[in-house]
Amino acid sequence: MEHIFIRTIAYSDPLYGQVFALREKVLRQPLGLTLHEEDTSGDKNETIYIALNEQALIACLMAKEMSKDLLKFRQMAVDSGFQAKGVGRLLVQYAEADARKRAYSKIELHARQNVQAFYERLGYTAFGPAFVEVSIPHIKMEKFL
Repeated sequence: MEHIFIRTIAYSDPLYGQVFALREKVLRQPLGLTLHEEDTSGDKNETIYIALNEQALIACLMAKEMSKDLLKFRQMAVDSGFQAKGVGRLLVQYAEADARKRAYSKIELHARQNVQAFYERLGYTAFGPAFVEVSIPHIKMEKFL
């Protein structure tokens, strides 16, 4: 795999526009939806993890503090040309390490059912019944750090 750089950015960073565009392209357009119709103002209060290669932003992950112990991962998107190549795994592992440093003890997320196995391989456990979110089936998952 080519060299991948992973880091956090602030909502005010010029790269946030690329994060928004990637989330739109990977997560919303295939469903016939758009982020432009959603309130994304809360993004400014979240930790934004990004993965870049030498040319461009290739993946992102949003993390929202739910309590002093709990972090919620959301809106993970990996550019289609980089899916199934380890980029998502690296991004999640980086975000988990950062969460540990910041003293969180648990991460929760709502996984699309078609990627549930990806999170299970990373140590996440499903809990509760499946539910529909943004028009497709999801499952709640958690991992204790």
